[in-house]
Formats: sequence, structure tokens, C-alpha cells
Amino acid sequence: MATKCIRFSNISQQFNLRKMSIDIGGMRLRYKNKDDTFLEKHLVSKEPFLQFKSWFEEACSKKEILEPNAMCLATSKDGFPSARFVLCKGYGKDGFKFFTNYGSRKAKEMDENPNVAATFYWEFLNRSVRIEGHVEKLSEEESTKYFHSRPVPSQVAATASYQSTPIESRDVLCEREKVLEAEYIIPQKEVPKPSYWGGYIIRPRAIEFWQGQSDRLHDRIKFRKSAAGEVPDGKILHEGEDGWVYERLSP
Repeated sequence: MATKCIRFSNISQQFNLRKMSIDIGGMRLRYKNKDDTFLEKHLVSKEPFLQFKSWFEEACSKKEILEPNAMCLATSKDGFPSARFVLCKGYGKDGFKFFTNYGSRKAKEMDENPNVAATFYWEFLNRSVRIEGHVEKLSEEESTKYFHSRPVPSQVAATASYQSTPIESRDVLCEREKVLEAEYIIPQKEVPKPSYWGGYIIRPRAIEFWQGQSDRLHDRIKFRKSAAGEVPDGKILHEGEDGWVYERLSP
């Protein structure tokens, strides 16, 4: 069945932003009462990936969290950072996977500077996970396999959009979509994966787990790869597993 391209009318109401200054300093999140959620009591592993798995699965079990795999990906070019949300599509001891258009702004920035950061935030659980590392492209085989696992309308949308490039109007996208639907969806033909679309994996060097606390003395436990010659003292720096060390950070 062909998908419909929805158009939105222009917003006529205009605001004088030069005169607008809104103070939101009084906004506060009401955390749960202080309890035994301190991170040391809930570390399930001395390496970060099993810890992430525990938190992620709990986030997935909460109906209040609509997209637990949404992560804010930050890239940087020439010292100017940019950030946007992408969906994590796989994780494990090898890293965190996501897919995008290779012609997008994020992809061009990662081509020039593979060092990235990503953040998960699950407000309902008062938890966040920060990741720092570098990206590598996934194989063409893995990208193709994932592309064809997506709903067909999503495959068409990925093919129709040359992400991050300026266009005259939404009608341009709608026309591309209409042509592709006629070519692939109506005759029920397989949509070929575009050469300009595929996956990446973030290979982390540091992963930090943040647990909000009602008294604002939030918990932060950071796992990072051990530096050459670094010796954990068991007080500030603790020995982990698989080449990781971890430490508590001040909030």
C-alpha cells in the first residue's frame, strides 16, 4: 500500500524574538525519594557492557519510555560540535551500532573526525549513559541485511532522501517517494539498498553511568580503558575486567 506524504501549512504567526527572554531556571525535576539506588549497589559487572545491558533491558521494560534506544550522537568538525538523535540498533562488547545516510552532515563530520560521543537518557528511571569513542563503518553486507529488515516504506524513505542537503520544498521529497513507490512497492519488488546508506559502530574508550538522586548528589561511575602503566589503587581507581578500570566522579 502506498504511503502518503503529509504536507504542513506555513505558520503565519510570527514572534519578535528580540524582545523575548524567558527564564526557566525554576524548572525542577522531582526525583524519587532517596533510597538504595546508589550505583555501587547496582553494578552488575566490572566492565561496562553488561552494566549497560542491565540498564537498557530495564528501560525497555518501562512502557513510559517510548524509544529506549534513542541516543544523542555528537560529532565535531574543525572544533565546531553538532548533535542529533539517532536510534541505536545493536550493542555488545564490540560497541554500539547505528545506521544513517553516508552523505549526511554527521557522516561527513565522522569521515573527517571519527571521534564521537553518544548519550542515552531515560528520564523515567533518572538514568543516563555517556559514551566516548571512535566510529568505524559496518560492512556492506551487514548494512544491506539491516536495510532489508526495515519496513518497506522506511526503505523507500531512506532512498528518497539525500539527507542534510537543501531542497526547494517538501514536494520534492513527495515526488521522489511517489516514483519509488510506483517502482517498488506497487509491484512488490525489493528495494535495493542505496550506496549512500549504511551503518557505523562506536567503539568506546569510556562509558559513564549516571544515576540521579533526590538530594542532587547524583551518582556517576565511569568505566574507561586503562592507560599504559596505570595501577588501580582500589580506592579512587578500581580494577575492572577486560582492560577496563572504573572510578566514581563527583556530581
